[in-house]
Amino acid sequence: MTDVTAVILAAGHGTRMKSKLVKVLHPVGGKPMVGHVVENCRQAGVRRIVVVVGVQQERVRAYLGDAVEYAVQDPQLGTAHAVMQAEPLLRSAAGDLLVINGDTPLLRPETIRKFVEAHRESGAHASLLTAVAEDPGMMGRILRDEAGRFLRVVEYKDATPEQRQIREVNGGVYCFRLDRFWEYLHKVDNNNAQKEYYLPDVFDRMQADGLPVQAVPVATPEDVLAPNDRKELARAEAILRQRILDRLMAEGVTIVDPATTWVSAEARVERDTVIYPFTFIEGRTIIGEGCHIGPGTRIVDCEVGPETRIEMSVVEESRIGPRVRIGPFAHVRPGCELGPGVELGNFAEIKKTRLGAGVKMHHHGYLGDSEVGEGVNIGAGVITSNYDGYNKHRTIIGPGAFIGTNVNLVAPVTIGKDSYVAAGSTINRDVPENALAIARARQENKPGYAEILRARARARKEQGQQG
Repeated sequence: MTDVTAVILAAGHGTRMKSKLVKVLHPVGGKPMVGHVVENCRQAGVRRIVVVVGVQQERVRAYLGDAVEYAVQDPQLGTAHAVMQAEPLLRSAAGDLLVINGDTPLLRPETIRKFVEAHRESGAHASLLTAVAEDPGMMGRILRDEAGRFLRVVEYKDATPEQRQIREVNGGVYCFRLDRFWEYLHKVDNNNAQKEYYLPDVFDRMQADGLPVQAVPVATPEDVLAPNDRKELARAEAILRQRILDRLMAEGVTIVDPATTWVSAEARVERDTVIYPFTFIEGRTIIGEGCHIGPGTRIVDCEVGPETRIEMSVVEESRIGPRVRIGPFAHVRPGCELGPGVELGNFAEIKKTRLGAGVKMHHHGYLGDSEVGEGVNIGAGVITSNYDGYNKHRTIIGPGAFIGTNVNLVAPVTIGKDSYVAAGSTINRDVPENALAIARARQENKPGYAEILRARARARKEQGQQG
């Protein structure tokens, strides 16, 4: 869309959330509400966006960054007052001004496009988006005359009991022709119960002067849901979750049980992947084709290669190659990279570790701050002792090495290519290539000594009972 500028209202606190966090930063689908609004405007074709900030403005700015412009509303005196704060930035702008509440995360790009198109085709100076809601709650009501023509918006707190029965509501999305907008914006007063400057009052002023305005009912109730409390936030979460899963299934992803599956709005899952119940795919995770994820799995901000299987495990901020097997009950902590064909099994944990192609670590071990070459076998119970209380130290294991069970690798240490480390060893010096390292006490067998030990134990027990 050309010649459209958006102003997103994100200055209020949202006291009904009962939270220290400003409302527009509460996440829906793993992404702050205001982030959804900005992204949906971009996808609708809006190039220039001004965000009006106020409460916790530093946090909002830190999240949105430099991709948008900012105006500051302090104090918060209503929606019209909020838009006034953007006027110095937009006085020279032409075309149409789109104003959207920053707490409408479900407003789809196609709804925005339809709304702007309807506004332009009608020739109206001002348009507002409406929806018919089953439960209108505290949203502003749309008043129409007997012929169905738009009259005005009445805010819930200013509405009569009869007006509160109306189900058509203000969606919090407006479009104005900029050629007369600023003139009429400054005519708005605060003569209402809240003593605030309401943006919908611009419509009253324009109508009084004979300028055409309209209410456009192209939105669904879901589109304009603006969560005011935790219950409504959960409702928005459920709606967006279902939208995401429906899209993935339409794109060729199998969701075995949508009711127990959660996928972030920013995640991407390729076709022929199967997601099993009780799985959470969070952040900007990318999952390749033909994977099997779950059940009971959590993946956060990871890149997962094709044909990988992750079962009953937690994988965080790591890169997982193709044909990898993880789990059950494995933990891949941040900063790991797993090459093709790696197998990470029961109760294996790794952190800031790179595993080369074909590495096998099937059970009960910990590798931290490590570099492991191709084809290495890590036996059960292998531990890297990488922390001395002050600093982390690296362990390097060369390609083709074999690390036996219950081995302690005291970092910093290097295990050479194709070397063997005997089971039960504690290694605190480098091992050369092709060497066998053994670091354990020599075994000594004493024939018949077990009976002597048992006799001593019985005697101590009997002596204790007599005492």
